[in-house]
Amino acid sequence: YSDIITLDMGGTSTDVSLCPGRIKETTSATLGGYPISVPMIDINTVGAGGGSIARVDVGGALVVGPQSAGADPGPACYGKGDQITVTDANLVLGRLRPDQFLGGRMQLDLQRSQELMSTLATEINNSIEQTALGIIRVVNANMERAIRAISLERGYDPRRFTLVPFGGAGPMHCCDLAQELGIPRVLVPTRPGILSALGVAIADVVKDYSRTVMLRGLDLDRTRVEEEFQGMEGLAKTEMAGEGIAPDKMVARRFLDVRYVGQSFELTVEYPSHRPQSDLAKLIGTSFYKAHLRRFGYADRNEPVEVVNLRLKLEVTMEKPHTEEQIVGQVNPSAALIGESQVIFQEGSLASAVYQRERLVCGNRLSGPALVIQMDCTTVVPPGWVGVVDTFGNLLLEPE
Repeated sequence: YSDIITLDMGGTSTDVSLCPGRIKETTSATLGGYPISVPMIDINTVGAGGGSIARVDVGGALVVGPQSAGADPGPACYGKGDQITVTDANLVLGRLRPDQFLGGRMQLDLQRSQELMSTLATEINNSIEQTALGIIRVVNANMERAIRAISLERGYDPRRFTLVPFGGAGPMHCCDLAQELGIPRVLVPTRPGILSALGVAIADVVKDYSRTVMLRGLDLDRTRVEEEFQGMEGLAKTEMAGEGIAPDKMVARRFLDVRYVGQSFELTVEYPSHRPQSDLAKLIGTSFYKAHLRRFGYADRNEPVEVVNLRLKLEVTMEKPHTEEQIVGQVNPSAALIGESQVIFQEGSLASAVYQRERLVCGNRLSGPALVIQMDCTTVVPPGWVGVVDTFGNLLLEPE
């Protein structure tokens, strides 16, 4: 699936990123209200995680986050904290098994969560179950806005993408989010809770360089631009070689920060090195107009553009682990069925099958409502959803 939306929901926050066949990057991000002008992956972060605290504000409305209970004291069900969190709401709703948390290594305190949830429910004059469902709806709405900000607000239709949830809490909320946004498919990786750690371990080595040039019109000469890029590449390769990396492993990619003359912000486009005989200014203008049209919904081809910065990305591809494909087995997942549990959804309290993720094999099909538990996370399959295990062990979830 080339077009994906990633959803990393951990303990304190949720990070979402849209990947239209590639990993998108930005040079103008905002973190905590502060502008950051360094190259980074284009990620939108909101204060919505398993440890996000639920409370009633001064207007009597139920709010969740951005304050978090953190790792210590953590959610109330961990036995130390005394504030209700998203994790406590999932536990009260039966979406977490108190005896199966971390593969049974940690027992969750269901009674403690229920007592504190009862206090919060009294404040808003509602039942415990409806209060817990309300917490889930609020935190889902926060994550939904984050996904809309990186998709619909930037010209991308989420209905053309596959949602990839990970982190300890992502697979618990993914189907509800996909339902609201019209995303047709959810792909839950084999080990969602440790996927970020795996990514860091196998990530490519990358160095970014930039140089301000302020070129427009006749000054936009290919010979001059090539000389600038070659100087940057020489510096980059010298620095990388000093870190013990062989030059033959390095791959250089060139980019340009372009804007309309007079604009105060730029869009980054690829440098058209594949067409050396063509008019450089015209090629850059065409690329910029297309990028501007997608990002903002309009583009004026009669307005002049200028190149503000040259950007160089020097990459060294690291060896990736090989994943063996599984042979398609039986459809019936009965070998992975370990019990049944009452889980509360919007439709009410429903008897839900409980599956052990490690026992699911390629070809197994399951129907919601169901829970799929493993050491690093729990996947919630709501009623009306079906799942199938693919040849790589991923769990593909789709509406019936």
